Amino acid sequence: MRAQLRRGGVAESVIDDAVLILSELLSNACKHGRPLGDALSGDGDVRAAWRVDPSGRLIVEVTDGGGPTRPAPATPSVTAHGGRGLNIITALADDWGVRDDIRGEVTVWVVVHADVYDPDAGHRRDDFATRVTAPAVSQIPGLDFADAFDDMD
Repeated sequence: MRAQLRRGGVAESVIDDAVLILSELLSNACKHGRPLGDALSGDGDVRAAWRVDPSGRLIVEVTDGGGPTRPAPATPSVTAHGGRGLNIITALADDWGVRDDIRGEVTVWVVVHADVYDPDAGHRRDDFATRVTAPAVSQIPGLDFADAFDDMD
């Protein structure tokens, strides 16, 4: 994917987002979806595709055999080991959704960026990093590092 998008002139920051999004979609398909076709669980395939359409939108899709639940962003606890994938996709992408096929296949599609030829095509990366950065401990009122050790002998 990375090599193909580079050859197509897509901005590196958009490619980075697309690779992360593809990874999240593939992980979700393997964890929550059934394989395509009649294969037994663990022996089947999922399908990944990406393209820059004529209007310049980068679209990434992953298709699996469907599953017991619909893809939806979760609200995981702070200590949860997963459940953040679709929230990451929502933060990085311009749009995403789910398409059902008559054969029971489910495709999650993502518009990574609406115009990969726009000079500001990678603006989301800086914006995303700003939104998820925690404040420095020294900037949190009422929190003193030494307080954590007051009860220790």
